[in-house]
Amino acid sequence: MSGIKLQTLNMLYLLWLIPPLIALYIYARQKRSKALAVFIESGLHGRLTLSVSHTKRAWKAALLITAAVFIILAMTRPGWNQRPVSIERSGRDVVFLLDVSKSMLAQDLVPNRLERAKLAILDCIDRLEGDRVGIVVFAGSAAIKCPLTLDYGFFRMMLNNISTQSIARGGTIIGDALRKVLTDGFDDQDKEFKDIILITDGEDHDSFPIEAAKKAGEKGVRLIAIGLGDENEGRRIPITTKEGQKTFLKYKGQEIWTKLDADTLRKMVNATPGGKYLNVATGTIDLGNVYTTLIRSAEKKKLTSETIKRYEEKFQIFLTIALILICIEMGMSERKQEQKKNA
Repeated sequence: MSGIKLQTLNMLYLLWLIPPLIALYIYARQKRSKALAVFIESGLHGRLTLSVSHTKRAWKAALLITAAVFIILAMTRPGWNQRPVSIERSGRDVVFLLDVSKSMLAQDLVPNRLERAKLAILDCIDRLEGDRVGIVVFAGSAAIKCPLTLDYGFFRMMLNNISTQSIARGGTIIGDALRKVLTDGFDDQDKEFKDIILITDGEDHDSFPIEAAKKAGEKGVRLIAIGLGDENEGRRIPITTKEGQKTFLKYKGQEIWTKLDADTLRKMVNATPGGKYLNVATGTIDLGNVYTTLIRSAEKKKLTSETIKRYEEKFQIFLTIALILICIEMGMSERKQEQKKNA
């Protein structure tokens, strides 16, 4: 046996419950004696308690308290016999390319396009199984907000901080953002195991997004595009002025209306192997289902192979001892032996 490891060491804090249990037993014993003294004459009291063995009663209490100790020790998940275990992990690299331009504030999705997109990404993250994820945001320029990682908690934190203020420069350059992912978001190995999930309303300001998608396709990167917004009528873009007044975004005195450009997105995904366009428009976004059907089932690469040292968990031994002690306590009588014979 090569050392003992308690894998949930904080459970030892429960041992602080043992002294109060002992104190409770002592208090109950004294309380019981006082109660009998009050209601029964002193001469009769001795006869009634003559058949009770205080030693056996103490042993029964000791057995229960000891069983509680072993249960707590079992909860620490003790283990020994350390052995090397080889672990292989496979998965894909998934980069979320999120539009944070002002048009994503349109409220044809509640509360707005951007917030619904963030909620959809969170739903997708909850279903990930070993895939590395990253996030790139774009408006008039693009920036990596979270590099590829397996730390889903860090990813969620970075996603929560994203807003239309994440990119200072206005506009929408989908093509440049896509090229940013290809050059800085992914490494140079195994491009065929990589996916880009683009979430946008599709409006682009002359950044040649279709050409960028073709470049991604040549490298074996798959593009999944999620189109948000009203494709026909469009919506105005609500903003709040410095004075706190709610109004709509204007350009040269005219209110700006934003529409979903689905045609551009369809052409982009058709340029990549296995590309998929999902026209959410003003409906619901189920990225979790997208992950299940398109990404989880796709071919995965072997990402890492490492050897870790793992202990054999032996908590069962401690639980068995505790159970035996409880059974002994239940089968033990509090009566004195001689009284049982006389009976």
